[in-house]
Amino acid sequence: MDLSTGRFASDIPAILQRVLLGRGVASEAELDHRLATLHSPLAMRGLETAVTLLAEAVRAQRKILIVGDFDADGATSSTLAVLALGAMGAPGVEFLVPNRFDFGYGLTPEIVEVAKESAPDVLVTVDNGISSIDGVAAAKAAGMTVIVTDHHLPGSELPAADAIVNPNQPDCNFPSKNLAGVGVIFYLLSRLRSALQESGWFEQSGIAAPNMAEYLDLVALGTVADLVPLDHNNRILVHQGIARIRAGRCRPGIAALLEVAGRNQRKLSTTDIGFILGPRINAAGRLDDIGTGIRCLLTRDPTEARELAAELDGLNRDRKAIEQGMQREALAALEKVQLEGEIPWSLCLYDENWHQGVVGILASRIKEKFHRPVIAFAEGDSISTEGLIKGSARSIPGLHIRDALSDVAAAHPDLIAKYGGHAMAAGLSLQRENFPAFVDAFEMAVRNRLHESQLQAVIDSDGELEPADFSMQTAAALRACAPWGQAFPEPVFDGEFLLLQQRIVGERHLKMVVAPAQNPQLALDAIAFNIDTDTWPQQADRVHLAYKLDINEFRGRESLQLMVSYLQAI
Repeated sequence: MDLSTGRFASDIPAILQRVLLGRGVASEAELDHRLATLHSPLAMRGLETAVTLLAEAVRAQRKILIVGDFDADGATSSTLAVLALGAMGAPGVEFLVPNRFDFGYGLTPEIVEVAKESAPDVLVTVDNGISSIDGVAAAKAAGMTVIVTDHHLPGSELPAADAIVNPNQPDCNFPSKNLAGVGVIFYLLSRLRSALQESGWFEQSGIAAPNMAEYLDLVALGTVADLVPLDHNNRILVHQGIARIRAGRCRPGIAALLEVAGRNQRKLSTTDIGFILGPRINAAGRLDDIGTGIRCLLTRDPTEARELAAELDGLNRDRKAIEQGMQREALAALEKVQLEGEIPWSLCLYDENWHQGVVGILASRIKEKFHRPVIAFAEGDSISTEGLIKGSARSIPGLHIRDALSDVAAAHPDLIAKYGGHAMAAGLSLQRENFPAFVDAFEMAVRNRLHESQLQAVIDSDGELEPADFSMQTAAALRACAPWGQAFPEPVFDGEFLLLQQRIVGERHLKMVVAPAQNPQLALDAIAFNIDTDTWPQQADRVHLAYKLDINEFRGRESLQLMVSYLQAI
């Protein structure tokens, strides 16, 4: 491939060009995953100020405290900051993550009180802080230098921090607005490393300047787990991080998490990060204390890493059991709504017995089933105003859910106590007695922003494959364009097939042998996971499939396989 021409070379298969053009990739330059092609940090507003403050803190041996968030992005951000600052010579860097059940989200005045116990000179937020007006003020009043690093959308007012680094803040010209929190702190610390090296700090101190690429495994994990769009810049970060993990050059904790889940580290994909690594890290923050996840990522001891990974794996199993119970209750409640008439355009659910740490996953599951924007609520944390409930929101394509919440707040200023988030996910809190009024107000906001046609789930297809495209070469070429992920989806094709064989494997997986309708002699293996066993297997000779072209590896043998995401008898 010629990465300098700014166009596709003639040897790029037509099907691959079609796939890439459908994702806005118009040239091979956007397939260049070298670190040298990352956007420069110099366009990031506030970054140079933050670098100056941190460089002064390192040289003066001041105490630095990292305040993170309680999810995988926050955990990887906190880990990266502690490790990299320590490697640059900062003494005794510590982390503090608010327990979501005791302190809520972000840098609050209450968490500042806890922070004061360790008497930091500099407080750095990672993956939070852009909305922490009162918390930053409290930290400043306590004499701390405050540096906010975040990627969430800011409100109308910014905190009075000494420096703010966030590509989404006003007047920031950094080209990629899609960095995760871990990406933001990686950029900041990479520039800090360069500044300290330019000043002669490492030579004077007798320490080796850290290689920032060594932290890209953490960047890849946090970026994929946080579901930020994989624009070209993020794809570079994720590609490089995955390459390090596959090569065995990753944190012992990441290797241990893959081991406990039975995944092959050398074959790691973004799917493994999203469905294997991310949930196990997140389980600690959802049910207990994200500190367990951070310690798993921090440790250099493989034995300790395996012990912590096993603990996280157990928490993830507990989380699944809690979630399944909540989902049964939610579906029972929604079944009554269906019996009473038309399903609303939005679904707001609340149960006083639901687990606050799991409502986000519940909202995602209900959204997938009903294709509606969903907000699931549980009782608030222990320090909140009496009667406060907290909601986790998940959206569908076409609805910017944070903007919908802004509509509600503008029309009903006293209805929502607090809210924030992204286009597809958000969080909020409100008084319990306001819940019925909020349900109506949110429904109105959603109806004002959506068209009825958008309430129908759509599978975006890259079209049909020609018989010649059903090959290991095509599958390998598609795999080579990874990483696939949020806003850069793995290719999905569709078409009519002859159904030659079908049987259930495992509990709910349909194993099939199919052949393209236009080439009945070409028998292909196919599998559909978690199908409705009341419907399949069934008497059918032809099916319409939506599928991914995959390479199945079994006992050292590779074969072509269709990973079916939708099937319908014809």
